[in-house]
Amino acid sequence: MKALVLNCTLKPSPKTSNTEALARVVMAEWARDGVESEIVRLVDLDIRPGVESDMGDGDEWPKVREKIAACDILLMATPTWMGQMSSVCQRALERMDAFFSETDEAGRSIAMGKVAGVVVTGNEDGAHHIVATVCQPLIDLGFTIPGQSWTYWHLGPGPGPDYTDTDEAHAYSDRLARNAARNLAFAARALEGLRFPPQETG
Repeated sequence: MKALVLNCTLKPSPKTSNTEALARVVMAEWARDGVESEIVRLVDLDIRPGVESDMGDGDEWPKVREKIAACDILLMATPTWMGQMSSVCQRALERMDAFFSETDEAGRSIAMGKVAGVVVTGNEDGAHHIVATVCQPLIDLGFTIPGQSWTYWHLGPGPGPDYTDTDEAHAYSDRLARNAARNLAFAARALEGLRFPPQETG
């Protein structure tokens, strides 16, 4: 079982990513459950705007697409900016639009039979809105979204400390993260036999 985390922070490496810190709580729970996971910080890559799987001229999205195709679980991890998902997260979803036309012989996109969840961080409210706006396109693409497959952390509206600056509210967010990891792994295993066209019988 493989999981892929797309870290949609605006901070390039090696800057500390609060979003990654919370996502790694999910990953730690996966490790205890035997799920192999990998995190990719998208801002470190040259991902061109567009709605095709390869925009050419040095576009690095194709290798991200390969990782999505190979995973069983996709976790979108995004900070909150002005009450919305990050522009990096929006771009990743736009690039996945190509899945609609890239189907197998049974008409299934590479998202079919995979599960997805969301991690949101920020020091302002809007987390539930972001979970909803990230999940809707993932559902449209064919991902299955299990119940309680998300977690978030924030300290309310306005400026304040980051996730890595304080322990406040970690207990709740981390508990949600562990539950999300369990639910995503359970759903992925339940769907494992549905990832390829069924064999004809009779």
